Amino acid sequence: MGFTDRPFPGPTESSVDPRLFPAHEEVLGFIERFAEETGVVGLVRFGAEVGRVEMGRRKDEWVVEARGEGGEVMVEVFEAVVVCNGHHGVPRFAEIDVCAGIEKWPGKQVHSYSYRIPEPFQDQILVIIGKGASAHDISRELSKVAKEVHLASRSPDFKVGKLDGYNNIWQHLMIKNVNEDGLVVFDDGSSLHADTILHCTGYKYHFPFLDTKETVSVDDNRVGPLYKHVFPPHLAPYLSFVGLLSKVIIFMSIDLQAKWVARVLSGKISLPPEDEMVASMDEYYFQMEEIGKPKRHTHELYPDEVEHLNWLTAEVGLPPLEDWRFQIYRTVLRRISAHDDNYRDNLDVDSLIQHSLPRVQILQ
Repeated sequence: MGFTDRPFPGPTESSVDPRLFPAHEEVLGFIERFAEETGVVGLVRFGAEVGRVEMGRRKDEWVVEARGEGGEVMVEVFEAVVVCNGHHGVPRFAEIDVCAGIEKWPGKQVHSYSYRIPEPFQDQILVIIGKGASAHDISRELSKVAKEVHLASRSPDFKVGKLDGYNNIWQHLMIKNVNEDGLVVFDDGSSLHADTILHCTGYKYHFPFLDTKETVSVDDNRVGPLYKHVFPPHLAPYLSFVGLLSKVIIFMSIDLQAKWVARVLSGKISLPPEDEMVASMDEYYFQMEEIGKPKRHTHELYPDEVEHLNWLTAEVGLPPLEDWRFQIYRTVLRRISAHDDNYRDNLDVDSLIQHSLPRVQILQ
């Protein structure tokens, strides 16, 4: 969870904390202290809602319009814009065919974005769509109060049936159709009457304020065209995006992307010519098609996150990241996918670090 030049605080001699997974309040505290101590807070204009970011007559002319807390409108012109609004603000719902009856289905549909506590789902029969970390954690929490929890996924390797170790969690293939009487039918042939469908299906990339004269667009959750997920070749370096990646060590990726953009904008390093950036981007899209990777997964790096992050470290003049970071990250991903509910408690980090250290042979 740390940055290249600021690791996440670990156990100290005076207060040994054996937990490997900090609570979200601690992560927030770490970010806030980082912002205060590095002077970032002093550079942020709080309470200013950006309504328009539009390219002017040149690539290095960007008009930014924002509205203050008192309603006043501020219009300023900048040479460059870095878009860092993330991608966890606009929920992405699973596409259940309207013809399947979802419009007349009497139950409730919610997204994990709105989920806070399990109690409102007391004694309900729930269908959760998704197989990622949010679906994993929320399904376990809901199983303590719900009557039944049913997980649905498009993944072909989803094991259909009751989940080991639980009396009220089942796994199914994706929803095939729903009926007006509340019945939910799955592709595996099973069916049930449900009270709520909970979508743990990620988020949309959304930039309603950004006008690039159609140079950059969002197509099936692919933001593009972007060189290395950051720079649109035709507008680089004056427009860039930080934080679009997923299935990656997210704090480290944002840290390295920010350093890369800063070094480019400050003139310390240069980007390749536009045609080379376009060729690199086209090659990446072609490789996705070759392996059957859906367009909506364009910014998901796993299993290529090691190569990409170390490419970024080289660009900003840093050594490759320690292998133990990837060992821990990948081990956690595998255990979540395998529905290991004890991965937080039985993860042997010391062993992972030890096995990732380079072996040195002393020659005499």
